[in-house]
Amino acid sequence: MGDIKVHPVQKGNGPGQAPVSVTLAAYEVYCKVYSPQKALIEGNCRGGFSAGELIAFLYARSFPKAEWAERVNEAFKGMKGL
Repeated sequence: MGDIKVHPVQKGNGPGQAPVSVTLAAYEVYCKVYSPQKALIEGNCRGGFSAGELIAFLYARSFPKAEWAERVNEAFKGMKGL
């Protein structure tokens, strides 16, 4: 297997990385719910997505686009400790 392309993400103990395929899937939802902010996936904004954000956006992505904002909010309301 070749090198996996990654984007920066936030970790509790410092910077981390996640596969681009994961971060771009989450970013697609982020853009639809909020607005594009490319610096978020490039690491120039807060160090990338947090684990909780990745979970919420990827959860929402499993639903129709018309429900994404509602599903992101639903995921964030149910999270604790992330």
